[in-house]
Order: sequence, then C-alpha cells, then structure tokens
Amino acid sequence: MGFTGIAVGAAMAGLKPICEFMTFNFAMQAIDQIINSAGKTFYMHDNHYAGKQIYVAVPIVFRGPNGAAAGVGAQHSQCYGAWYTHCPGLKVISPYSSEDCRGLLKASIRDPDPVVFLENELLYGTAFDIPDDAMSKDFLIPIGKAKIEKQGNHITLVSHSKAVATCLDAAAELAKNNIDCEVINLRSLRPLDMETVFNSVIRTNHLVTVEQGWPQCGIGSEICARIMESSVFDYLDAPVIRVTGADVPMPYTMSLEAQALPRPADVIFAVKKTLNVQ
Repeated sequence: MGFTGIAVGAAMAGLKPICEFMTFNFAMQAIDQIINSAGKTFYMHDNHYAGKQIYVAVPIVFRGPNGAAAGVGAQHSQCYGAWYTHCPGLKVISPYSSEDCRGLLKASIRDPDPVVFLENELLYGTAFDIPDDAMSKDFLIPIGKAKIEKQGNHITLVSHSKAVATCLDAAAELAKNNIDCEVINLRSLRPLDMETVFNSVIRTNHLVTVEQGWPQCGIGSEICARIMESSVFDYLDAPVIRVTGADVPMPYTMSLEAQALPRPADVIFAVKKTLNVQ
C-alpha cells in the first residue's frame, strides 16, 4: 500500500514510475491506489477552471506475476485479468511470449495512462524464439492489438497469457485429426481487440475461449457478450464454449491444482463438441 501510493504520487508529479509487485495477489493491499488514485484521477481532473485546462495525468506501470503459480495456495494463485479489465481508466496487458513482454512493456512505459501489466510466473522460465526486429531498441507492440499465433479455418481459439500455450498444444493435437484451429493471443485485455476476433469468427464460424481465470464474469464471458451483441453472432454455426479454470479457490495439492486449470484435453473436448465431431 505504501510504495504503490508513493509511485502513484510520483506519476502525478511528472515521473514515469514502474511499480513492481512480487505477485499481483499482494496488489490487493493497494487496490485503492490502483483503482481510485491511478485509474480515476485523469477523468476527475480533466476540466477547465478560470479559462485554463487543468488535468492530472498518471503515467504509471503496475507489473508483476499474475495467474496460477505452482503450489502456493489459494491466496497466491489467481488471475486478475477480469478484475482490472472491469475498471475504466486502466489499460490491462496480459502477454504470452518474450516478444509480447518486450514490445508491450516498452509501449506501456511510453503510454500516458496507468497500465496494469500482468505477467505469468510460470512463463518466466520458458524460452521463446525472438524475431530479429523484436531485438531492436525501437521495437514496440501497440496496446490493444491481438496476434494470430496460428492461422486456421475450422474454429477460432481465443486466449491470453499461459492459456495461449494450452491452445497451441491442443491445436497441434487436433491437426492430427484434420481439424484446423486458428489461435488468437489477445495480449491486451483492455482495450480488447474484438476486430481480430470478429474477423476470425466470420471465417471459421466457431469459437472457443480459453483462460485460467474463473468462469463467472471472466474474459470469455465478455467476448461471448460482445459476439452476441454484434452482427457476428449470425456467422456462428454453434454456441460459443468457454474453457476456464475451475470455479473454486486454487487447491494447494499438486494433483488437484492440475485439475483446476484448463488442459489441452479440455480444449480438444470443447472443440470437438463445438464442431460436433468425435
């Protein structure tokens, strides 16, 4: 609570602090500073007084590990994507690969608004191939733009963070049965790149969302609602299926922890159910 408040005050004073949490679970102690002080200040102060425009910008990045870890218990193992995405005034990033982290963290630091940068602890030790252009000091990824990790024609899989790997593994297995999946890595949760999702669904006519967070009011729920409220709904040949974490606090026991998170087998089951194939 203390160092988050100091960082927010520094941003209001004209600096560009990066506030790092050892785990985003601890950011719950600083939720007032993140939501009320950082997220709402520009809106509350962007006005005119005595003929002059008065505003207070809060260019700050909150970053740290998010989502399921390994054997750390219920209070240290949860995804905050849907929590922060719910709040206007914040931008929310959920990277998957090293390329995502490099390009989006730099873009977040340069952004004039408060950004919540949700990294994944289990991905810290994962090696990724890095394209040459991503190694440039000027390399940036625009906030609010999803990436198609794998192109396909039969069904769209939409995910973020570590769940992207789950989708890619499932897509590789489904390809053996001639089922061609398109895998979309959202990268940004607020703003949400629905244009990329819409265009994909218009081509594939099927959609499965995958996330490690809880099902109620999750990222998949938001995507389903936006599909339902748009003309893209008419392109669906089957209902959207959400694959999520179990609707329980994270178990501590390793065997139960594995069952509480979506697996490639869960995605494969959802895809076959949506496509009505064995």
